[in-house]
Amino acid sequence: MAPEPTSPTDDAQAALPAGPLHWLRAGRLEVALAPEAGGRIAQLRCDGVDWLVSEHEVGQAGIAWGCYPMLPWAGRIRHGRFAFEGRPYQLPVNFGMHAIHGVGFSRPWRIDRLEPDGASLSLDLPEDAYWPFGGRASQHLLVQPDRLTLRLAVQAGAMAMPAVLGWHPWFRKPDRLLFAPSAMYPRDGEGIATLPCVQPTQGPWDDCFINQTEVTLVAAGQRLRLSADTDHWVVYDGAAHATCVEPQTGPPDGFTLAPTRLQPGQQLELRFELRWEIDDGDDPAGVTVT
Repeated sequence: MAPEPTSPTDDAQAALPAGPLHWLRAGRLEVALAPEAGGRIAQLRCDGVDWLVSEHEVGQAGIAWGCYPMLPWAGRIRHGRFAFEGRPYQLPVNFGMHAIHGVGFSRPWRIDRLEPDGASLSLDLPEDAYWPFGGRASQHLLVQPDRLTLRLAVQAGAMAMPAVLGWHPWFRKPDRLLFAPSAMYPRDGEGIATLPCVQPTQGPWDDCFINQTEVTLVAAGQRLRLSADTDHWVVYDGAAHATCVEPQTGPPDGFTLAPTRLQPGQQLELRFELRWEIDDGDDPAGVTVT
């Protein structure tokens, strides 16, 4: 098993090797699962085309490769601070001045079920300085010949807790990104999302958007259509080698901007579907093409 991080300082950028991979397959789609590296997907391969940035392309920095679950928060928590039920909390900062992407992406997950075309994993959340509330996380993957369906959940334990869930895929730079958000959260001088929402601006982006339609990436003669049961999406396309398109149940700094409270035993879920098609070259009208 991969060791749990011993220090919160900069652990988001510390090296995190994939460890043993478990390949899930159906038809032309192959999915490499890396349970010891934060329960993440190490690679998505369709008809021989690799869609994700791998650990070997970025020096294994835990925050920067594959497709990993973000929980019990997604994005940055400003200075690691938030209030819940009238009490202040301080999380360790692990990315500059802020706490980023939760505690699940750098910890080993248990494999509860492993089949040729699917898997279920789980993670017990800590009750310590990293996360004081406990709880339990789970994820389920189903591979079909033209799509991957992901379900992510977090369940409160004996204590009520705040929660935001998300997936963070690092897609290799596509030829085109088709995206039609209706609004965005402006970022302040610290790079943190704020309210009220505004009309979307031109990219490059590292921003959270309100979006209720499919997001499509086009590359290597394929179209990858992304959909989720949420209207919050973060898009980061400022890197030359990658574009991140991240469905989330709430915005970054969500414990302050749009808190979701889980009662003891209550569960929050996020469903994310990735569907592949042959690229027909016909981009729909009314979308932002980057």
